[in-house]
Amino acid sequence: MATKQDYYATLGVGRDAEEAEIKRAYRTLARKHHPDVNPGSKASEEKFKEVAEAYEVLSDAQKRQVYDRYGHEGLNGNGGSGFEGFGGGGFGDLFDIFFNGAAGTAGRGRSGGAQRGGDLRYDLEVTLEEAYAGAEKSIRIQRTERCDDCEGSGAAPGTKPTPCVVCGGYGQVRHTQNTILGTFQTMAACSRCNGRGQIIQTPCPTCNGQGRTRKARELTIKVPPGVDDGMRLQRPGEGESGVQGAPPGDLYVFFHVRKHSRFERQDQDLFTEVPISFTQAALGDEVSVPTIAGEPTPLTIPEGTQTGSTFRLRNLGMPDVHGRGGRGDLHVSVRVDVPNRLSDEERKLLRQLASLRGEKPTHEAKSIFDRVKEAVKEVVTGHEE
Repeated sequence: MATKQDYYATLGVGRDAEEAEIKRAYRTLARKHHPDVNPGSKASEEKFKEVAEAYEVLSDAQKRQVYDRYGHEGLNGNGGSGFEGFGGGGFGDLFDIFFNGAAGTAGRGRSGGAQRGGDLRYDLEVTLEEAYAGAEKSIRIQRTERCDDCEGSGAAPGTKPTPCVVCGGYGQVRHTQNTILGTFQTMAACSRCNGRGQIIQTPCPTCNGQGRTRKARELTIKVPPGVDDGMRLQRPGEGESGVQGAPPGDLYVFFHVRKHSRFERQDQDLFTEVPISFTQAALGDEVSVPTIAGEPTPLTIPEGTQTGSTFRLRNLGMPDVHGRGGRGDLHVSVRVDVPNRLSDEERKLLRQLASLRGEKPTHEAKSIFDRVKEAVKEVVTGHEE
């Protein structure tokens, strides 16, 4: 595989170039190498794709930051694909470049002409453990790809499209209109070739002359450690195939972290609750606390701990998804469990404790026989009255 040229070198700007300078460089090169200006030139077509790709990255602050840090590897899903906004920009036709000054959105451009492929979205559910440690997940997507039989031309194997005689292969025609305000010229898609610039005499039977077919693909998605619910991962070039050699769209993977039965998450911090007995709360103890990593960790319960008390265990939370190092904390809330049944010996000891502390229980536990006798007495007394 050929080594990609540095994006800054592709646009001819320095690494400290500001947004306006990058934009000017892109517009100049896009005008020069656009396929409509250089019909039939494969070299210009490839150069235009390189310029468009470089501009797509360097004009986006987040993508540029990832590229500056990781280079091309950071953008190809192998080591640091950034979390980006959904619906990234594509690159419009020559009319857009001259008059609008920027790339259009995905799917924009003249009807039937060269258009960037559409973006795709995939919703991926992961467990909290997978979000903590990272994982590799296999997904299956349906997308349009270049037809292998006609190599994207739309013409049957052994044949070639011919240039449209109406628009001269440009895909657009100029209309001149005289009005009281003067003469106006507009560009519109050629009605003969529907903006393609070519006429297909013998369509490819596999794709019916479209140059693209629908296929199912298996992809491996790397779940970054620390990913949170709602974050999205961009896979450049994994979307729908472009039309007439235009760049493909991107795939955006939206992560959904499944709720956990034991832990709750807030950013990088985790929260959990552990039960302790009233004797442990009163006398203090050391208990074992579960962690998201799977290995329990000890927690010292001080003497006289009250229910609802919270303890912080540092660096036992979630990792930083951006790879800056460090982890969140684990917050442990204790719940004092009071037994609902006591043996006679336990009850006796508690009464002694209450006596030592000068406490007088408002009532003593009564047997079932005592409660029945009191109930009968109340009924008899009420009847006599």
